[in-house]
Amino acid sequence: MVKIIPVILAGGKGERFWPVSRLKRPKQFLCLDGSGQSLLQSTATRLLALADDWNSLWVITAAHLADEVRQQLPHLPEENLLVEPQGRDTAPAVAWATLEVAKKHGQDAVVGFFPADHWIADQDRFCQTLRGAADLAVSQGAIATLGITPTYPATGYGYIEQGDDAGSYGGLNAYPVSRFTEKPDKDTAEGFIASGRFSWNSGMFIFPAEVMLHELKTHAPELINPILEQGVDAYAHLPKLSIDYAVMEKTDRAYVMPVAFGWDDLGDWNAVERLLKQPTDQNVELATHVGLDTTGSIVYASDPDEIVVTIGLEDIVVVRDGNATLIVRKDRTQDIKQAVKQIGAEDRFKHLL
Repeated sequence: MVKIIPVILAGGKGERFWPVSRLKRPKQFLCLDGSGQSLLQSTATRLLALADDWNSLWVITAAHLADEVRQQLPHLPEENLLVEPQGRDTAPAVAWATLEVAKKHGQDAVVGFFPADHWIADQDRFCQTLRGAADLAVSQGAIATLGITPTYPATGYGYIEQGDDAGSYGGLNAYPVSRFTEKPDKDTAEGFIASGRFSWNSGMFIFPAEVMLHELKTHAPELINPILEQGVDAYAHLPKLSIDYAVMEKTDRAYVMPVAFGWDDLGDWNAVERLLKQPTDQNVELATHVGLDTTGSIVYASDPDEIVVTIGLEDIVVVRDGNATLIVRKDRTQDIKQAVKQIGAEDRFKHLL
């Protein structure tokens, strides 16, 4: 069985969960799924089943979040916590972390990258899938990515188109990637699903370290070469690039395994409804809430001693956290990020970020 060295990407901002998610307390540090653990802690617990022990689990995060990572994951070895001095998107994070893992575990180490803010329903199936992906990555010299089988025509996810069948690994079919596509409109998404050739881009990747380093040198030398020469000190001068743009959209070594183990990327407040809504519930209530003729809504308050009263609302998100309140239609939650940007543009509101 191939051993996987998991790396958790824990530097995100989680702006679409504002005002609960803020700069120093982004969503990966919050419990949003009712488990009693933060998303980061749940992710670490899930991946320990693959890593076997804390010495083989890594986390990469932003400088201003490092202390909270240490507090939430006290068993993580200090040398396995990589702290980025500046945020440069996912490609520099993958490049630097892969280099550091290769130094400790060897060039042939199989590395997996996992966002800190995913929810997974079936732990056993998740681990089985990743072991199959690791077998694929080793046998084909591939960068294996997990594609989530779509359950509806989502417009908030990127999609992966698969090519011809490349065999079975761990009981799951694998395919070379034909292309990665950006977030589509609804009609395009419906066409993707109808074709049967597309899956959601999960942002999870598994590969031998030497394969990713070779592809970075081939497709993104402006990124990997400074890190090879200067290590983390190169960050100040690195371009902001996603790993999709830097490597995955250009490499001929990308393979996708379509999977279905119950997954959500917890991208905005609507994800809370997908996780917690019961058929008999009129609303999702994570608050002391009194509602009159309120249906299909999400109500959250961080202080259980505060009461939220709603009257005549339908398909609305109401979030109360300390000194900020958010009220937004459920179909406009993607625009929270834009509102946060507007708040940050004014000095008098910056303390609210």
